[in-house]
This record gives sequence, structure tokens and C-alpha cells, in this order.
Amino acid sequence: MMMSTMSSNTYTPTKSSTTTIRQAFDGVPLVAQAVLDTPIGPLTALATAKGIAGLWFDNQLHHPGALDAPVDVHNPPIVAMRRWLDAYWAGKDPSPNGVPLDLHGTLFQRAVWNALLTIPLGRTKSYGEIAAQVGNGAVPRATGTAVGRNPVSILVPCHRVIGANGSLTGYAGGLPRKERLLQHEGVLLA
Repeated sequence: MMMSTMSSNTYTPTKSSTTTIRQAFDGVPLVAQAVLDTPIGPLTALATAKGIAGLWFDNQLHHPGALDAPVDVHNPPIVAMRRWLDAYWAGKDPSPNGVPLDLHGTLFQRAVWNALLTIPLGRTKSYGEIAAQVGNGAVPRATGTAVGRNPVSILVPCHRVIGANGSLTGYAGGLPRKERLLQHEGVLLA
């Protein structure tokens, strides 16, 4: 389930584009978590009653730390996330619509994350292109901050965002993982 599209005048990048994951989850009932193994390291999945709210590598920048949610590998959104990751690593192009998402952040952050969901497998976009897609005066720097705060690694493909000159730039999970993900997707790196 993708996030709903918002009109271009409902979000503007401000200091709130740096809202932390902890702040975004304040007051949100967290129902389950599980560790999901991948070829590039374990991911911790976090679910609310509505869907996947987080998917982080250990020691990832902006990782929220210890989560106050029971471990439940049978939680339906976590099972859907596991199936999506299995298909992804098997070389398929699974639709993000197969995993219910419940993303928490500012309107601007969610607009950026929604734009990330439109980048097809095997393609990349620059921060400037994402900013232009979000519109409403979004600038690449604020867009980059929101991209870096993406709470759902791989499925919400922030790793597909590169510098305007085609260079690999920051990735909260680490540049070696970003490079590995893009290579897995068949992206030729400059």
C-alpha cells in the first residue's frame, strides 16, 4: 500500500524535515518487531497495526535504538515484508504495494518518501530530481535530509538516489550497502 499523494501546496521543507524517528513514533502503538536476515546484514522490521513503520540495518544512522514492541515473526505486515525481501533478493521486482506501509514523519518527509517509491528497480534519480518531483520549492539539500531519514530501507528505495553527477552519496546504511544494492539491481555505477 503506497502512501496517498498529497497536493503540492500541503508540505514545505522546514526545520521539521529533520524530525527524528523517535519523535515521529511518539505516541504510535508499536505492535511487533522482528529481525530479518539479508545478504547484506540483518534488518529490524517494526510494525504498527496498519503496516511496516520501520526497517533498519544494525548501526544504521537514524536507527531509533531499542524498540518497545514485542518480537513477533508471524505479524502479517512483517510476514509480507519478509516475502518482499525474499523476492527482491531472488532477483525479482516485487511491488511495494504488497507490503502495507505506515510511515511516520512530517508531511514533507512523507512526500519525499512517496517520491522514492516511484523510482523503478534498476533506475536512479538525483536529489534534485526528487526535489523537483516533490515540488513546492523543495530544494535538494532539504530533500536529501528527508531521504536520509527514510525509515524503511530497501523497500522505500532511498539507495536509488544519487548525486547530480552520478556519484554515490550518503546512505544511512553505509555506502558499501548502497553500492551492493545498486549492483544487485543492475545499476551501472560511474
